Amino acid sequence: MVKIILASKSKIRKEILDKNNISSQVEPSYIDEDSIKESLLKNGASPEIISKNLAEHKANKVSQKFNQKLVLGADSVIDIEGELISKPKSREEAMLILKKLNGKKHYLISSVCLSKDGNMIWNYTDKALLEMKNFNENELKDYLNRIPDEALYAYNVYQIEGEGKMLFSNIDGDKNTIMGLPINKIKEYLSNFK
Repeated sequence: MVKIILASKSKIRKEILDKNNISSQVEPSYIDEDSIKESLLKNGASPEIISKNLAEHKANKVSQKFNQKLVLGADSVIDIEGELISKPKSREEAMLILKKLNGKKHYLISSVCLSKDGNMIWNYTDKALLEMKNFNENELKDYLNRIPDEALYAYNVYQIEGEGKMLFSNIDGDKNTIMGLPINKIKEYLSNFK
């Protein structure tokens, strides 16, 4: 399979690629995600469109620096009743997010984009439906206290592969999508890529 450049500093995304024998080099994009989200929200974009756009921006930016190389950009967002929820920037914000999700269903949307020479050549978006159990405030605080800062700010308020699994009464969707990389579709595309 072809070697790709991963336009992300996400350790979990790199791990998923490694586990699937996809050789990759990490080159974070450092795009201004907040201003892109803000602009898209002002124009009425859905969480799904925002996720797709961010993945594309990341891949395109990095691919401008690497001639003829395939660059993979990815982005994940939470959609609760049409409202976009991004990664928390503080523990207080994380608590607010957990309270918002508490006892409710939401979508975790993961988008991926492959770019070459600064242009998107393929993209895919997948959704998983998660239903969070009902917790009281102390239980939510206890959960947050067990999550290290690095994990909290990198992977949103839950990690399905670890501690976060216990938050949910129902999970309908691909585990890799929830972790931020719908790997099966990426493998399918790369296997046909010449």
